[in-house]
Amino acid sequence: MDTLSSRIQNGDVPAVCRSCEARHGGVCSALTPAQLVELSKHSSRRTIDAGTEFIGQGESISSYSNILKGVVKLSKVMADGRQQIVGLQFAPDFMGRPFLGESRMAAEAAIDTEICVFPRRAIERLIAETPGLEHLLHSQALKELDEARDWMLTLGRKTAQEKVASFLALIASHSDPEAEEKSMFELPLSRADIADFLGLTIETVSRQMTKLRKEGIIQIENNRHVTVPDLDRLVAAAGND
Repeated sequence: MDTLSSRIQNGDVPAVCRSCEARHGGVCSALTPAQLVELSKHSSRRTIDAGTEFIGQGESISSYSNILKGVVKLSKVMADGRQQIVGLQFAPDFMGRPFLGESRMAAEAAIDTEICVFPRRAIERLIAETPGLEHLLHSQALKELDEARDWMLTLGRKTAQEKVASFLALIASHSDPEAEEKSMFELPLSRADIADFLGLTIETVSRQMTKLRKEGIIQIENNRHVTVPDLDRLVAAAGND
């Protein structure tokens, strides 16, 4: 058992952190109990209703946050109002770019979402003091870069069915980090948003979902609840290694 886990069991960590769903996998896992105590004095939990934008593109950054539950949709808006979904974030992702003055994209709760919010100055001070925290943030940034490159392949080279299967595999892998069973999940995006994210039409998304269902790769109930009987078959349908 590592030192932090031992101290958690001994009660040195604040109660709000002991009950945090994102503590073990998120950036707070790099902090000592004393640092968690100090950070908890300035942090607050927020519940954000589905469809609510809580970070605006071009907005000044005064805080960062951990996603505790839910899915966040990241979008960029062009000068003429056209919008593109450029990414999704899940628990226990850290939201925000340290040392950046303003947000370069908008963030909206795709489903009901809970976040833990920290003041910008507190996090940037901890980054300077804690190499482990800096390392975790660096690792997340590199992971997001790798995922963005993979998504370029999805958008540029995959067929419509592979794109839809890739999206479903993404949600199955990330939607609930606490769940041992990855075969059941709720779609966090509407058909229109899925089409936007994949560069397809709504009709094409619907046709490919129906095709995957008829092939027995997925099951769909109430238009949003998806069951994947065999995750390997879904990954293969996505054209992934």
